[in-house]
Amino acid sequence: MATRTGNRTGTDRSTHRSPVQVGSLIVGAMFVVVGIAGFIPGITTNYGQLGWAGPDSQAMLLGIFMVSILHNLLHLGLGVVGLIAAKSASAARSFLIVGGLVYAALWIYGLLVAEESQANFVPLNNADDWLHLVLAVGMILLGLLLPRRVELPASEH
Repeated sequence: MATRTGNRTGTDRSTHRSPVQVGSLIVGAMFVVVGIAGFIPGITTNYGQLGWAGPDSQAMLLGIFMVSILHNLLHLGLGVVGLIAAKSASAARSFLIVGGLVYAALWIYGLLVAEESQANFVPLNNADDWLHLVLAVGMILLGLLLPRRVELPASEH
């Protein structure tokens, strides 16, 4: 079975997205939704205590994950990058792998920095730390395992 990333003339991109592009699109959209949710009272508990950054922000997304304005903006920014990266397979793959490595670093950072410390500037709590590990592993695996090419049915070749 042949693969194709553009049309028959090779001058235009196909409207078909590769699996890795779809992965980037889904992950990016998820981060945009989470970033927006962090600004919605009710979805974010203690919303009146939402601070710019640091451990003094006592707002909790879903009552579990510490958030701040900075934290929410980082989610939104990462989501937009994922949506833009979904335009090409190589960018999508890079987004997933590099984003996963960033989350691995955040996981380690969160384990090393005390929640009350001013160094906890994002801020992060234990639930964030373990979610970051899951995101790191998931994003890296998606970037490495999802195919970069679209498999088209024989009728479209």
